[in-house]
Amino acid sequence: MNLKLRFKPVSHSWVALHPKPKGVIQFIAGAFFGTFGPMLFYRYLLQSLFEQGYTIILLPFNFTFNHYVEAGFLMREQYEILPELVRMATVKGYDYEAYLDDKNFSWIGHSLGCKYISLLEGFTALPPEPQDREQSIRNLLSKTSDESQIESVIADINILFDELTRKRDEIKKLIYTYVHKNININSVFIKGQVSILLAPAIADTGSAIRPQFLADLIDNLGWGVKPTVEETQHLIKDSGLFNIMGLVCFKSDNIAKSTCEWFTNILQKPPKDFRKTLAGGHLIPLGIQFSKYVINFFDKPLIESVQERNKAFEHNVIQLLEELKEKSR
Repeated sequence: MNLKLRFKPVSHSWVALHPKPKGVIQFIAGAFFGTFGPMLFYRYLLQSLFEQGYTIILLPFNFTFNHYVEAGFLMREQYEILPELVRMATVKGYDYEAYLDDKNFSWIGHSLGCKYISLLEGFTALPPEPQDREQSIRNLLSKTSDESQIESVIADINILFDELTRKRDEIKKLIYTYVHKNININSVFIKGQVSILLAPAIADTGSAIRPQFLADLIDNLGWGVKPTVEETQHLIKDSGLFNIMGLVCFKSDNIAKSTCEWFTNILQKPPKDFRKTLAGGHLIPLGIQFSKYVINFFDKPLIESVQERNKAFEHNVIQLLEELKEKSR
């Protein structure tokens, strides 16, 4: 079946609805590319995933140093889009059964987008009770943040928990009115959902701001990237999750090198069967197809045949996705 990838705006995101979906892929792109036209820059990868039978959601994010707030925005987006998937599918006469269980939803991130996915999975392990949750956050941030910063994070996450819990109940009722069927939502966050991190970059303020002395000044004023690299790593490690995650790293990628090494050497996740180290640099996931070729203006090789490109990248991602989904069943 030759399916055309067509995105339509839904809430703040873009959705390509598959007529017979076996699942949903929520894609969070890297900095810049994730804000300006991800459906263009990642076109070939997204088309390949769509042709495998997945509805694609492109989740945007704003340039901000407060990644806690932006991760919350992305989670709210999922709750806005979910009932719309069911409604749009019924209007078009498409299958919608895959949308009725959130375990059919997967996440793929590239570069900074992987940090947001990691935060959402890390939040999944936070205790449901506010007092216990507050203590967990304090334990996480006590060595790296002052009291006002800790209080701010606690307030933001408590508001997010309450809002998502309320949204979950509303969505269940709304979807039932559409199709008279119940939806299974296992967690207010992303517990039980497969994720693939492509060249993950959990970076600090110095990665976004140059020269370094200016980044240091911003950090000293308390305006730098939150959570920091150390805080993000602690959240990931302390969660005990990330058990159905895949990791794709690139041999010539210096941007994601330290994050890839932390996952494999320190966290020791995922298992070797779910890790891939491929040729190329940090921007290999980008690419647009012209006729029988894929062109990537931001990495080498500039031009590859579709067959060469698939062998070098897309087939590896698709294989990893299917193996992880099989493991999660």
